[in-house]
Amino acid sequence: MSDQQPRAAGYKPTTTHAEWGSGHPHLIISRDGDHQVFHLKEEVVHIGSSDDNQVQLPDIDALHASIVHDERDEYVLTMHGPGEMNAVSHARPGEERVEILRTGARFTADGWTFVFSREEFADHGRPYGGREGGELSDQSAQPARPDYRHGEARPSDGEYEVKDG
Repeated sequence: MSDQQPRAAGYKPTTTHAEWGSGHPHLIISRDGDHQVFHLKEEVVHIGSSDDNQVQLPDIDALHASIVHDERDEYVLTMHGPGEMNAVSHARPGEERVEILRTGARFTADGWTFVFSREEFADHGRPYGGREGGELSDQSAQPARPDYRHGEARPSDGEYEVKDG
């Protein structure tokens, strides 16, 4: 909604800076019509065929991918093996590829499809619940991201940002 349009009484935009790890982040994992849900509760999740992975799937590399819950409360995918990702990768063959996961992000591993989901209020890529009018045109800046280093959201110092770099 642009600033020229009237807002509903009592409307107050929210930010995407929710509590650490909130929004029920999870992966929907599917192959051949079957699917399962894996909730991302640990700070590091390894995906592969090895017994020491949190997500163990047949027919993929022993360690195919990792997801790290980083200090900015983002979930970051590193692909160690072959597969598709949303991000355009400039990695050379054999190099790991990295992407910040946003709701709807999809990646694959030898016939398995993974879709990341996190409730919109906690997905840092969607300030104020979305971008109406396009990037920077009608989008209000939201407060700077809290300092999550101590495991909880802290009040911001009043600075504002449009997106994190």
